[in-house]
Amino acid sequence: MPAQSSQHALRPTHPRSTSLSTVLALTGASSSRADLTQIQVTGIEQRSNAVLPGDLFAALPGAQSHGARFARDAVDRGAMAVFTDPAGAELAGELDVPVLVHERPRSVLGELSGALYGNPSERLRIVGITGTSGKTTTAYLVEAGLAAAGLSTALIGTIETRIGGRRVPSALTTPEAPQLHAIFALMVEQGVDAVVMEVSSHALALGRVDGVRFTVGAFTNLSQDHLDFHTDFEDYFAAKRRLFEAASPIAARTAVICVDDEWGQRLAADLVDPITVSTVGSGAWRLTGEVSAHGGEQEFSAAGPETNVDVRLRLPGRYNVANGLLAVAVCAAAGADPTVAAPALATVDVPGRMQRVERGQDFLAIVDYAHKPAAVESVIATLREHLAADTAGRLAVVVGAGGDRDAGKRPLMGAAGARGADLLIITDDNPRTEDPAAIRAALRAGALEVPEAARGVVREIGDRAAAIAAAVDWARPGDVVLVAGKGHEAGQEIQGVKHPFDDREVLAAALERRERGLRSDQPRQGGNTEHSPQGSDAEDLTVS
Repeated sequence: MPAQSSQHALRPTHPRSTSLSTVLALTGASSSRADLTQIQVTGIEQRSNAVLPGDLFAALPGAQSHGARFARDAVDRGAMAVFTDPAGAELAGELDVPVLVHERPRSVLGELSGALYGNPSERLRIVGITGTSGKTTTAYLVEAGLAAAGLSTALIGTIETRIGGRRVPSALTTPEAPQLHAIFALMVEQGVDAVVMEVSSHALALGRVDGVRFTVGAFTNLSQDHLDFHTDFEDYFAAKRRLFEAASPIAARTAVICVDDEWGQRLAADLVDPITVSTVGSGAWRLTGEVSAHGGEQEFSAAGPETNVDVRLRLPGRYNVANGLLAVAVCAAAGADPTVAAPALATVDVPGRMQRVERGQDFLAIVDYAHKPAAVESVIATLREHLAADTAGRLAVVVGAGGDRDAGKRPLMGAAGARGADLLIITDDNPRTEDPAAIRAALRAGALEVPEAARGVVREIGDRAAAIAAAVDWARPGDVVLVAGKGHEAGQEIQGVKHPFDDREVLAAALERRERGLRSDQPRQGGNTEHSPQGSDAEDLTVS
């Protein structure tokens, strides 16, 4: 693997050279310089602090500032030219390198990035998975199935980018186009056959996957999320459709659609010959019997075109049955024998997705990434099924909501937690630049709208570590403690600063402290209030 910059840029070891005159021809850009044939670029980058010598610097307009403000820094780092819009050309001023001007540079950035790296996506089997929930889990399952079928695989997603065993943490679910095509070029160099990647609605709407040639596109489901970015559900859905509809330049050659919800049904109805998947009705891939669940694992049998397979998952929950069935169908669509791919799904654990934390305690402790209403409801329903089947214990849920994101989902998440938990502890997630107390108040308002007789105890503890400790102190043998919202994340962002914080580590520490016979002191900072229904058991009212 080649040496990388401090920004963890994943680049090919032997990049191609492309003349600036070719860049003009590819994009329709203009330049006042005439001597462009002799100037060669070997990469493209839109982050000035990640520019490598030989790059074309893409100076794009952004939400906060224009990238052209950093053009001189990019040139100092070795950029051979700047690609920008008319406003950016003015901002950049006089530079010692050519400035290429395009009216809408982002509209051609993806195709340009692909071309500069030799269109590597054309030499890979690329599986793109989109939807609100289940992208990460399905991606991990598909990658395992394709690897079992003998393909050399790579993964790009929310948690990490993984190539040949090397793991790099992800900053975005889907990288920006320059980084994405560079990663594909590196994968081709490394002998990768198939890439499984999560495709976010932001990536689809902003053109991050432009220029990618998808072999298979998969759709999981759609529920409320990202409505701070999209104007409404229809706009959100329209972004997802870009991966599938025939008129889209990035439409996958084969579409695999889960039709368990109305959005999947709508999408499938609009496409020509999609492969449909359903756990509740008919589809090209469907369940053929009951799902058997035991010990946090589950098994089911499925039928597809001219084949039947048995699937075992290490992941509980009906929604993971849908993810597993979709994964088998995607593997088949990508050319893998499903009877070979399906058994590999039993080996998959997904970081931060229904992840158990065990320190010898006599109750179940789970960390999950659920950070939207439908996901919170689903994971609670799954854990309730576990309690009903195994222990008849109680459920504590620790959850918050992210700042600077869709505010409309906050009361819905509070309500979902209050309805499903015996103890709901509202805490901070990633408040970012917002007032944490205001975010918690929105969750609390939703929780308290649930009638008293239908909700559990509702507490508010702003300090997330203290909230987790309080839930652990509350638990009795046979109970379940769920810490939801951040999953695999290893930091908590507060006013622009990311502080080290991993729910799995904090939960483990609280469990170890409990096992040593210690209890946490009840915190007072950050807010600590409690609301309980009439008739609640007295010990539920006092956690510390």
